[in-house]
Amino acid sequence: MGASAGGADSKPFPGQGHSLSGTPIPTEVPPAETNYLKWILLAAAAGYWFYSARSKAQEALSLLSLLIDSSGILRAGANNQPFQPIAAPDPSDPSRRGTTFKDVHGVEEAKAELYEIVEFLKDPKKFEKLGGRLPRGVLLTGPPGTGKTLLARAVAGEAGVPFFSASGSEFDEMYVGVGARRIRELFTAARKNSPAIVFIDELDAIGGKRSPKDQTFHKQTLNQLLTEMDGFSTGEGIILIGATNFPESLDKALVRPGRFDKHVVVPLPDVRGRMEILRHHMQSVQYDHKAVDISVIARGTIGFSGADLQALVNQAAVKASADNADAVRPSHFEWAKERIMMGAARTSAFISPENKLATAYHEAGHALLALYTKGAYPLHSITVIPRGNALGYTLMLPEQDRQSHSFAEYRAKLDVAMGGRVAEELVYGKENVTDGASSDISNATSIASNMVRRFGFSDSIGPVSYMGGDSDQPPPSEETQRLIDSEVKTLIEQAQERARVVLASKKDELERLAQALVDFETLDLAEVQKVIKGEPIKRTGFE
Repeated sequence: MGASAGGADSKPFPGQGHSLSGTPIPTEVPPAETNYLKWILLAAAAGYWFYSARSKAQEALSLLSLLIDSSGILRAGANNQPFQPIAAPDPSDPSRRGTTFKDVHGVEEAKAELYEIVEFLKDPKKFEKLGGRLPRGVLLTGPPGTGKTLLARAVAGEAGVPFFSASGSEFDEMYVGVGARRIRELFTAARKNSPAIVFIDELDAIGGKRSPKDQTFHKQTLNQLLTEMDGFSTGEGIILIGATNFPESLDKALVRPGRFDKHVVVPLPDVRGRMEILRHHMQSVQYDHKAVDISVIARGTIGFSGADLQALVNQAAVKASADNADAVRPSHFEWAKERIMMGAARTSAFISPENKLATAYHEAGHALLALYTKGAYPLHSITVIPRGNALGYTLMLPEQDRQSHSFAEYRAKLDVAMGGRVAEELVYGKENVTDGASSDISNATSIASNMVRRFGFSDSIGPVSYMGGDSDQPPPSEETQRLIDSEVKTLIEQAQERARVVLASKKDELERLAQALVDFETLDLAEVQKVIKGEPIKRTGFE
């Protein structure tokens, strides 16, 4: 999961258009004139080319595309409406600027980088006086839900200029030339209302790396975008902002200096950013101010994006309402967090006593490895209530934000991942191990593969990267690939053996923990520690 700036939908923009004074600006694109004689002639030409020469089928399709485009049929579709600015100032906003940087939280560095764009749009002469040139395009990159769209709207709101928004998929049409035409229409509308912000979300949909196998319409759309970016100068006051979750997939011609030459990373928020985002979204929620500690929630939501945090606050409030509570309490936030991280609990699913006990042993194996393996993430909770596609779940959370991990920590992850399968083997025997560890094995294989291929954690392979796939690196030789596979297998087998040693020495604790899971279904860290010591668990209410 991840966390970010103030949620993508924190303040929707009202209205359909605005100028610098706040008056809606119509940006109608003149429809193509209908000419029935031209229709007949073009249809005849297309038929002639198609039937007279099969080798010229592409030319026939191009003529047919031109015919359909000229007819105006495509312009009647929902996705072919004229582009209009949507960043009209909010009438209820005293500043009449709509969304601004005050509405964006948790991404202070990104806001600082974008502020010079605002300064340029407010006072272009300030930059031109010293010969400075602002980038034509700004590329926002980062995980989903981190607030890239909100940041783009905030730039327009701060500068008080029209905001034209489109998604990359809107330009992806099956007819040749349609996507390129819509690119032209977008920039034409923006020029009529300059200074303005043009925002294209999911830019990788049209800006992906080109290859000879690409369809013609895809090439034309991207080429038209490149042409438009070359065709306007900074003096026009048009700033193009693109957003993508996959910057590595973009065509190099698009991100070269002179086009998208300013890249702004919008990362997941750290603990301070998460606190700001939570405070922002909890302003409209009636919660128990004495019992709810926002800093505790922020520390327990490492990896959450701004959108995730917005969903957490909303789901906690909904749960409190369903429970007829007078305020949202810490238990409601904990419930919402586990729902987001592990999925909804399938409490009505029928699980036989035998399968429930087997799941309890499996999850107890993970939990004990998390407790007794140095470098493992701290245990948070453990459950045998089915969630999503899993029959049980062991939740471990880091104590603080981490930017890097050591070899010992990756090895601990492998040990914990193999703990469930090893626990089943110790209790039921090797012949009766179930397929419940399939996701654990897949996870362990991915970790071990990265250790060998990317992180240089293999003495046999050495500090060499073998990414393969879509990377620019050449694929490894057959001999090297066999060595990589052997190293990955060795790492997992070693982890399995270490897990076996730990659990064999903790058989009594394994038995007690599995039985407690059957009885109580869900245990937190404090309860797990009581169980393995042989102490009773006391619960009240409907826990």
